[in-house]
Amino acid sequence: MNHHYQALDNRPLFTPFFLTMVAIAALGVVFLSIRFVSGIGSVTNLNGGYAWGIWVVYDIVVGTALGCGGYALAVTVYLFNKGKYHPLIRPALATSLLGYGFAAFGAFVDMGRYWNAYNMFLPWQVNPHSVMLEVGLCVATYILVLVIEFSPTVLEWLRKQTGWQIQADAWRSRLDKALFFFIALGILLPTMHQSSLGSFLIAMGWKVHPLWQTLHIQPLLAVLSAFTMGFAIVIFEGSLLTTGFKRHPETHLFSGLGRIIMGLIAAFLVIRFAYLAVAGKLGALFAFDLGSLMFWIETALFAYPLVVLASPRARENGKQLLYAAVSMILAGSLYRFDAFLVTFNPGTGYSYFPALPEVIVTVSMIAAEIALFLFIVKTFPVLPREDHAAA
Repeated sequence: MNHHYQALDNRPLFTPFFLTMVAIAALGVVFLSIRFVSGIGSVTNLNGGYAWGIWVVYDIVVGTALGCGGYALAVTVYLFNKGKYHPLIRPALATSLLGYGFAAFGAFVDMGRYWNAYNMFLPWQVNPHSVMLEVGLCVATYILVLVIEFSPTVLEWLRKQTGWQIQADAWRSRLDKALFFFIALGILLPTMHQSSLGSFLIAMGWKVHPLWQTLHIQPLLAVLSAFTMGFAIVIFEGSLLTTGFKRHPETHLFSGLGRIIMGLIAAFLVIRFAYLAVAGKLGALFAFDLGSLMFWIETALFAYPLVVLASPRARENGKQLLYAAVSMILAGSLYRFDAFLVTFNPGTGYSYFPALPEVIVTVSMIAAEIALFLFIVKTFPVLPREDHAAA
């Protein structure tokens, strides 16, 4: 049994903040009920040019990247043998499980004929050349992997329940023998589907703005941005938990992640600008249109943490680390929103702006994720014990 983690079970769950999140989530259920009864057109402004709206872009394209904390830390801890970051694994896995779980749910909600969703798992019904199929299967499999990776936490909780100790120990023994295999899958699968999200933009061709249509390096940029957003969300959630629950700060761990983020951001910006130069697209940066404006906002958000974290003193400052993480999350999210929605051009005659129910459902999903995360950390041994984290 692992004694390095604890549940915040001495803290009340039903706080005003938690109940507010639940209420917002319940409001989204109302509009989702309308969607499933009256059809997707009754609550969205989707059309023939914009088949993907805010639900797909946030829940799948952005949401899965925000759920890459477990992926990023798994690569760091298990592939590069940086065991000192292991205390951050469980909260990151919880965030990843929620992020990917809601991404799958969002995809289901956005399907016009959602009752046919099971066809993606039937080999005789699928198109093996479809990038979308690869993303769907990878996400579904990765959710299963995350459940297995998170199961030791549940087994530790179950072990404390009366009459379940023998069963929990037996299952934990079996799981420990096979966990290395699922950890390997947990590194492979996100790499595959995050790169495929970049391939979506390649497939969209001329509809994607020239500043985001980077063709062959698109999958690489997608993976790099997912890594940076994954590390940033670990710092972000850790900082909020430290402040909200008055826990011992984990700045000594976040500082190391800050150095990793610096390298990833630098690589992202160098590769992106180098491609634009080689492809002769630098002129589009000064077109003074919506695309160039959004590009420079993105670049500023990417550059801020790069500049701030270059200072060793800033990397040891919890507040500066939090600001840098927020900037990185906004930068990665905006990069994906701009490419898939804001600057997307399906041709003349089409326009899209999310309907109020689309916005409410999106906000309600965020609220539901927050409420579920609070439930998880207050029920299961997810957070590192403060004496262990300090050591």
